[in-house]
This record gives sequence, structure tokens and C-alpha cells, in this order.
Amino acid sequence: MSGAQRTGDRTFVRFTPRQRAEHVMVMSLFLILAFTGFPQKFPDTWAARVSVDLFGGLDAMRFWHRFAGFAFAFLSILHLAIAGAGVILGRIRPSIVPNRKDFTDAIQQMRYYLGTAPEPARFDRFDYRQKFEYWGLVLGGLVMIVTGVILYAPVLFATYLPGELIPAAKVAHSNEGLMAFLVVITWHVFNAHLSPEAFPWDPSIFTGRIPEHKLKHEHPLEWERLTGETIGSSEAAASPQAAPAPVAPEKKP
Repeated sequence: MSGAQRTGDRTFVRFTPRQRAEHVMVMSLFLILAFTGFPQKFPDTWAARVSVDLFGGLDAMRFWHRFAGFAFAFLSILHLAIAGAGVILGRIRPSIVPNRKDFTDAIQQMRYYLGTAPEPARFDRFDYRQKFEYWGLVLGGLVMIVTGVILYAPVLFATYLPGELIPAAKVAHSNEGLMAFLVVITWHVFNAHLSPEAFPWDPSIFTGRIPEHKLKHEHPLEWERLTGETIGSSEAAASPQAAPAPVAPEKKP
């Protein structure tokens, strides 16, 4: 991938326009689902009553919750279909799929944080934390979609399946939604916005590009694969700082 010059630091393509659009849509739908779902999970709180009034009543809130749920289901199916077709046709590298290296990377990184390893793990395009987030979203989203459909048509499903499925789906749907919200707040927001390396935020998912120094530091194996240049572990472990702008050589008379 070609990098563009930016204040002396090249940038590389990190996310395609489609991936950036998917992120914005998932983020927007997630917020709608949270704001319309939690008041139904905790109906006795004052915040729930205020939220219901802001939406114009419980029926209106349920309408927007279901609308966002079906939109999320459609987006998830479309995403998996495009990704699956891309992998089968060889157009997409399955770099987000967990492998054995992710487990050794996690151990190596924890040892490095605890001071028992001299060097951090060397990551490729996606590290184990990003893969955990992605597959947590995919698998958790599938649970939310299936249980949401059951709750949308409980009489239909109870006609052909045991009636205990309905309250079980309600518990799974409600608790999975709460867990997803807590994971996003405590895990994703910290890694993308509040960690020392990202503060105040990492704009890559919005701009689609990553600066050269961050690529070297956070994904050294990807850097080596893209450029053919080898970097040492000490260089990759160094705190990423913006590279200074190159100084033009002084012309001799």
C-alpha cells in the first residue's frame, strides 16, 4: 500500500471505506439499542421513566428498538456474507481469525507488562485484543439477533418449540445486551480512546489511515510484510512519537 506524506510521517491504508461505514452504522445502532433497551430492562428507575417520555411513550421506544435490531441483523448478515465470499474468493486475508500465535502473544504481553519479559509481543494486522473484540461482537450479535427474533414473535415460536424458550430468550437477550455495553465501555473505549498510546482517541477507523510510526509500533509484522523492511523488537516497543519532518539538504552555491 502506498503511503501519503503527512508532516514527515507517511500514512498507510488501515480500513476501507466500507469498513469505516460499517463501524459508523454499528456504533449508531448500538447506541440506539442501548438507549431503548435499558429502560425496558430497568423499568422502575427514574432514568427509564425519563427516557420513555423522551421517546414519546413505551410503544415508540419499542418501535425504535425493533427497527434498530432488524437493521443490525441485516448489517451483520451482509457483513458476514461479504467477508465469507471475500475469503473464499481469495480477495480477503482471514487475518481476523484467531490462531495459536494469539495465545502466545497474550502470554508474552502480560509477561512484558509484569516485567518478566524483555520485549512485548510482535503483532500483525490485528492483535489478540482486537480479535477478541471483533468475535465478541459477532458471536454476541448473533445471540442478540436470534433471541430478539424469538421475543418479536413469541407465539409463533411457542407453537412449535417448548414454551420455556421464551423466558430463556428474554434473559439471554437482556443480559447479553448489558454485557456488550459494559465490554464496550470498559474495554473498547479504553483501548481506542483512553490508553496512553491512543489518548485522546485513535482516528484510524474514521480516517481509514494509520501513521507510519503507529504502524511500526503497534503492528510491526504488518509493517514488515507491507514494506519488506525489518525492524527490531526494541524499535517496535519504543513509545510511538510522530516522526519529525524531513529537513531538505542545504544547497551549495
